[in-house]
Amino acid sequence: MRYADRMSSPTGVPRTLRDRKRDRTRTTLVDAAVELFERNGYHGTTIADIAAAADIGTRTFFGYFAGKEELLFPDTDGRVDAALAAIADLEPGDRPVDVLLRALRDVAGPEGQPDDMVNRLTALRLRLIRTVPAVGGRALQIQFDAQRDIAKHLQQAFPEELDEVTAAALVGAFVGAVDGALQVLLDNPSVSDDPDQLRHQLHHATDIALRPWR
Repeated sequence: MRYADRMSSPTGVPRTLRDRKRDRTRTTLVDAAVELFERNGYHGTTIADIAAAADIGTRTFFGYFAGKEELLFPDTDGRVDAALAAIADLEPGDRPVDVLLRALRDVAGPEGQPDDMVNRLTALRLRLIRTVPAVGGRALQIQFDAQRDIAKHLQQAFPEELDEVTAAALVGAFVGAVDGALQVLLDNPSVSDDPDQLRHQLHHATDIALRPWR
C-alpha cells in the first residue's frame, strides 16, 4: 500500500482544492523516495533525484519537506492526533492504558481507512533507523516530542492516577512495546506479507506488554 495523506483536516473539515493538490504532491514525493531508497539506497539517493522523480523542482521540494529523512516520517502528526483524540474522548471506566490501546486501534489512515502500520514505508523506515544515523536521530527526536506531548495530556486526563513521571513511563512503555513488536514482526516474512495478521499480532503483543499497567 502506498502512502497517502489524509484528505480532511483533523477536525473533519474537507480540505480545499489547493490542500488536496499539496496532498497529492506530498504523496508523490514519498512514493518516489521509497522507490529510490529501495533501489539506490538512502545515501545513493539525492533530494534532486527525488524531486525529479516527482516531476517538481528541487526548490519546490523544500516547500514540502525539510530534508530527505523527513520523507520517512510523513504520518507522525496523525498518530499523535489519534492519541490526543482518544484521551479527549474518554469513555466511562477508562484507565490510562485503555486509552493508549484504543488510540493504536483507531489511528486513521488514508481517506478514513484503517491505518496500515505495516506498509512498505514502515518497513523501510525501520530498516533505515537501524542503519542510517541521520534517520535514527530524527526518529528519536520525533519519538521524544510525541511521547512528551501525549504524556502531558494523559496526566491531565488522569490526575488522580498519574503524575508527570508515571505518565511519561506509561507512554514510554506503550511506544516501546509498539516499536519492539514491529521490529520483530516485520523481520518475519510469513507475517509481514499479511497486513491483517501483522496488525492483529501487533495489537495483541502490545496489549500483553501493557497488562501490568491495568
